[in-house]
Amino acid sequence: MSHFAARSLRGDYSRDMDRAAPSAVVRTNVVIALGPLRLQGILDQPHAPHGIVLFAHGSGSGRLSPRNQFVASVLQQDGFATLLFDLLTVDEEHAERFTRHLRFDIALLADRLSGATRWAIEQPVLAPLPIGYLGASTGAGAALVAAAVAAWSNVYEVGAVVSRGGRPDLAGAALPRVHAPTLLIVGGDDTEVIALNRRALAQLRSEKELRIVPGAGHLFEEPGTLETAARLAADWFQRHLHATRTAA
Repeated sequence: MSHFAARSLRGDYSRDMDRAAPSAVVRTNVVIALGPLRLQGILDQPHAPHGIVLFAHGSGSGRLSPRNQFVASVLQQDGFATLLFDLLTVDEEHAERFTRHLRFDIALLADRLSGATRWAIEQPVLAPLPIGYLGASTGAGAALVAAAVAAWSNVYEVGAVVSRGGRPDLAGAALPRVHAPTLLIVGGDDTEVIALNRRALAQLRSEKELRIVPGAGHLFEEPGTLETAARLAADWFQRHLHATRTAA
């Protein structure tokens, strides 16, 4: 069992959660219909949001992940709406526990993220908002592929991408085609993933940056490290989604 799983959420992590708890945020449980598929999601909207950030989680995670919920709450405090949703259906999630056949299917995960984005821009209250992606683990690869597809299709624009402890290298040939400013956040103790992120960074042609959080492992379990990563993500979206909205 990991240190995070074994630790009580009443410790330092819980206090960080309390500090980031947003006020005046409207939460709605949503169902994202993608053809015959139904994906469960949580839409949180602060008053007069100036952008929306869609989360692409890693394998074994989902909309109820405490880490994603915490990062989302920091973004909500900064005035962003957030959409956390399950990339897999309930049946797929059940099968995945035994087969693990979908967790590295980046094309499928990116397609689900693109579909959720199309769903979001069809909602009148969300349609005018600049769009950001935040990916974790394998979800970071999916977010970058989806951002590249958006740039190619010209149906909507992704204004910024953030990877937290992610595998952007899994985006492969899509990396040079990403137009969105991209921030890669990695824990300082996550040495193997740092190397993978450096390789991905070299292939990106958009505005880009790699930020390393000292003392953090892959999951940012250490006290204060997840808060640091969330703050870096919020600052990146503040810089680039505002710019996208002004340009629009």
